This record gives sequence, structure tokens and C-alpha cells, in this order.
Amino acid sequence: MDIAVSLPGKRNIRIIKWLTFLMFLMFAMTTDAVGKIIPEVMKQFDLSMTAAGLLHYGPMVAIALAGMFLGFLADRIGRKRTIILGLLIFVISSYLFIIGKTFAFYAGLLMISGMAIGVFKTGALALIGDISTSTKEHTSTMNYVEGFFGVGAIIGPFIVTWLLEKGIEWKWLYVIAATLCILLILMASAAKYPTTTHKTEEPVNLMRTFSMLKDPFALGFSLAAFLYVATEAAIYVWMPTLIEGYAGSFQFWAVYSLSIFFIFRAGGRFLGEWVLSRFHWTSVLAVFSLAILLCFVVSIFGDPGVRVIALPLTGIFMSVMYPTINSKGISCFPKVQHGAVAGIILFFTAAGAALGPLSMAAVSDAFGKNALYGFMLATVFSALLFAGALYNWIKKPTEERLAQIEKSEY
Repeated sequence: MDIAVSLPGKRNIRIIKWLTFLMFLMFAMTTDAVGKIIPEVMKQFDLSMTAAGLLHYGPMVAIALAGMFLGFLADRIGRKRTIILGLLIFVISSYLFIIGKTFAFYAGLLMISGMAIGVFKTGALALIGDISTSTKEHTSTMNYVEGFFGVGAIIGPFIVTWLLEKGIEWKWLYVIAATLCILLILMASAAKYPTTTHKTEEPVNLMRTFSMLKDPFALGFSLAAFLYVATEAAIYVWMPTLIEGYAGSFQFWAVYSLSIFFIFRAGGRFLGEWVLSRFHWTSVLAVFSLAILLCFVVSIFGDPGVRVIALPLTGIFMSVMYPTINSKGISCFPKVQHGAVAGIILFFTAAGAALGPLSMAAVSDAFGKNALYGFMLATVFSALLFAGALYNWIKKPTEERLAQIEKSEY
């Protein structure tokens, strides 16, 4: 299928970009605050690590399923409608937290919001392809998007900490996010988004999404996203549990470890364009993934003081990994398929975010709720990620495909 994209003026494109940035920021406020919420839930409902972790990997499973089974919506009904649909579902599920009192109810609402995020993300990621004029600009914009996501990941835990200090339940974070989301829906409804026109009648449906799984580039980048996110989620889900009770010389790093990690990750993403403009993206992924692996290794075999420093430090090296993996994976396909391929990569992304922490929790519980054993498993994830990045750097399997897409689509 061919597709024609009618772009609005430069001013409208700037508005669309900023709206997208703010939407990612708002979602990150909830998804990446879970590391602060889980310890509270464990105390409130007397849960194991595996059970309490459902607040994280439950919505991640929902995001994964939405990405795989609903990713085609962005190509079928349009980017704007898909984005607004996801935002509306998120608002409804988030406001329902007001009446919640049980763990099962909260977990159910988070799964619904996860589905909403999956719908939104496939529309937003496809939109980035529409408004980009080259694969390089696509990667640059993706780093900015993930940079704002990183800022939201800093704000979310801060809000939860502030609420708890004031004696307010953590669930009001979701009410705050829902209120912000309503404002974003109103602004998105008024904005002029790009229009797309399909030139042939090839059906845009779930079967076309499944057929794309046969493509080695879709599968390769999806597996890379899975391994990266499984590694990253180890930090923001279980690091607070791992270093809880630390009483050494680096108290400041221990208390603010999650915030320090998110600050490093967000700052690094805004600098991602500078790094990628000076070095080839394949070498950046290889070197940065090696640095992540080394941080995990010294954390496992070093003393607690080393751990408190090394784990938050991974945020610097993780900064450009996911937006580059995601961007290059989507850029390997024509724009008409961006919704579907974004959904596939999102499926593996969310699967990594769900299965990584879940498997870590299971291993940790098997060894007496000792999170260090879970981090040993996370070190294996990071080692596999480095192996894939090293292969990609040496062999450069995507070079020809990206050159073809650059010619035909941009």
C-alpha cells in the first residue's frame, strides 16, 4: 500500500510536537513512579514482591497486547483519532482510582490504563514518522520525545513522595495525571494534524500486523527493545528495594537513587542528538550497552556502596538506547506501516517491562526476598543486549534497508 501524507504548516507541526512531548511526559508520571508505589502497596496489603509487582507488569502486559492487537488503528483510523482515543480511556481509568480500596481494583484499573497507553503510543509513534523529513530527524525527534518521558519519570516519583509526606494516598497521582490529560485532549482536538491518504486498497488490519513479524528487521529491533527494557525496568522497579536499608557513606545517593537515575536518563536523552550527530548510531549502542553491563556487574560483585553509585549511573548510558532502537526499527519500514511496526516493537517493549521485573521478583522471592539475586538475572539481560548491539555495530545489517527507505519515503 502507498500512502500520501499532507502536512500542516511549520507552526502546526511545532504545536503537534510539543503536544506529543507533553503527552509522553504525563504518561511517564504514572508508569515510572511504580518503584515508589510498590513498597507502599507491599506494606498496605501485606504482599510479596511478585504479587505487588503486578502493579507494574500488569499494565505492561496490557500495553503489549494493545500494541500488538490494536497497533493497526493508527494506520486505519488515523493518528489523531487513535491518540485521542487512548487519552480518553486513560482519563476514565485514572479518575476511577478515587473510589478504589482494594489491590485487585487498583491492578485492574492499571491494566485498563496500560491498554490506553498502548493505543496512544502506536498513534504517537506513527505520527513522528509522518512529520519527520529524514530517518535522522526521526531518531532526533524520538530522543526528544523520550527526553520528555524521562522528565515525567522524575516528576512522578517526586509527586508520590510529596503525597506520602503529606499523609495523602499514592493513588491521587493518577487523579492529577488524568486532570492534565483532559487539558491535553482539548488542545489535541483543536490542533491540525497531518492527514493521510491511502492510494491502494490493501486492508489495514491485525493480519497485516502479524505478517510483519516475519520480517527480520521488525523481529530484531523488537528483541533488542525487549532486552533493553527488561534491563532498564530492573532499575526503576526493584532498585529501591535492593538498596533499602543502606546505611553507608553515600546516603544522599541512596535516598535519591531513583530520582538520580531518572535525571541522568532524561538529561542524556536531550543530549542524544549531539552524541548521535558525532558518532554512528551502531557504535553508540554498542559502547553504551557495554557500559550498562559493566555497571550491573560491579553492582553484583561490589559492596553496597558501589551498588548505590553504579546502578543510578546506568541512566546516563541508557539515555539514547531505547529511542534509537525504536526509531531505527520503525524507520526500516514505509510510513504506511509505521503504526503496525510501532505496535509490534511496543509489544516487545512492554513484554520486557513486564516479564523482566516479574522474573526478577520470582528469583528474588525464591532466595528469601533477596533482590540481589533478581539483579543477577538482570545482568544476563544486559549481557545479551550488549551482544546484539556488538553484532549490529560490526555487521551493520540495517544499512541498506535504511538507505532504501530514505530514498523512497523522505
